Amino acid sequence: MRKTFVLVLLVLLVVPAVGRGQEDFIKKGEELNLQRCIEIALRKQPSILAAKNTVDVNRSRVGQAESAYYPQISTDASYSRIKPLTGTQRALTVGASGASTGGATSAFDEYTGSLSVSQLLFDFWKTGTQVDIQKLNVGAAKSNLENTSESVVFNVKQAYYGMLQAERNKDVAEETVRQFQQHLQQAKGFYEVGTAAKYDVTKAEVDLSNAKLSLIKAENALKIARVTLNNAMGVPDAPDYSIEDNLSFKKYEISFDQALNRAYRNRPDLQSLIFQRKAASQSIELAKKDYYPVLTGNAAYTRQGQDFPLQKGWNAGVSLTFPIFSGFLTKNQVAEQKSNLEVVRANEESLKQSILLDVQQGYLNLAQAAESITTAGLTVKQAKENLDIANGRYAAGVGNPIEVTDAEVSLTNAKTSYIQALYDYKIAVAAIEKAVGVRYQ
Repeated sequence: MRKTFVLVLLVLLVVPAVGRGQEDFIKKGEELNLQRCIEIALRKQPSILAAKNTVDVNRSRVGQAESAYYPQISTDASYSRIKPLTGTQRALTVGASGASTGGATSAFDEYTGSLSVSQLLFDFWKTGTQVDIQKLNVGAAKSNLENTSESVVFNVKQAYYGMLQAERNKDVAEETVRQFQQHLQQAKGFYEVGTAAKYDVTKAEVDLSNAKLSLIKAENALKIARVTLNNAMGVPDAPDYSIEDNLSFKKYEISFDQALNRAYRNRPDLQSLIFQRKAASQSIELAKKDYYPVLTGNAAYTRQGQDFPLQKGWNAGVSLTFPIFSGFLTKNQVAEQKSNLEVVRANEESLKQSILLDVQQGYLNLAQAAESITTAGLTVKQAKENLDIANGRYAAGVGNPIEVTDAEVSLTNAKTSYIQALYDYKIAVAAIEKAVGVRYQ
């Protein structure tokens, strides 16, 4: 009975803890806006967690480099059981050496204990250069973290607007189904009173079936869009939620020169390469330090003997290590670091060209998307008018069902194109923000 109680208690404590992960971020039925989705992604995306830990790794390396500033203290203790040579072994030793070793032949114990201290006194700023390099690597890792975050944010925006697009497309598909249902009822009514042929009813039934098939596809697309957004946020098992519809058009104002200047100033991937370039330059100086000597201070306190209390002893001094010849090792290390610096410089220039291309493409796509919204909106208005005319002609008995179907399909396509234009503009805004290094506004 007691074991059963303990098991139930563990289940009550552990199971909620396991399932609590997603609910802490998203509650069932909650409405999420874009900023909330971004905040969740910045906390849950594994790629960001990896980048954060990379920053911590580089911080630890700074501490490792700084450790050379501090005294290096070690202690040592040993015990030996010594048995001198006896009998035949001793005679052989005497014959080989020409003299008797003498002394006792019984085994004895030997104890040794020591405490050593070593302190770097001067290494021609080699340690300081190593610390500076690691600090620059921390800066590069932070910039990489920011770059990863911006990529995650862009993916969330794409998925968020993709889900809004899928929701609106589903609404259009549902409206189309309702329209064709009404048209079918109208065709049946005309057929029953003898003012329409059986073909009209059959045509309306086919149109309704096609509309229902399109609705099924739209519903499936919405489900896929939700899964994509969950994955972008890093919460694949998120409970059901809704999102705020902000797919409406709002003009984004920025000039090309402003965008380019911001990009060169803010892009974290460029900042990371700048840190890497500085670190590579410092690495050249670090490699050159191997040409210079190293001055070290040493001290040790020792106790040694066969019986307690052991004999005491100590020593202290300084040592100067001067490299004379290392097989051209230092020369080649300096050459390697110089080549690394040129690689980083080339990568930096290549990235600047890519940034220029990103800004140019983003700016042009933004302008195109804005113009497309205006055109798509006008097309929807015209398609609605055309459908009203086709329905009126059919109701008056002077039209035919093909005109109504064509008009309905044109309206559906126009609405879908308008939704696509709104989506394209939102993505164009997100792309230009990413290109200039702006996370979100």
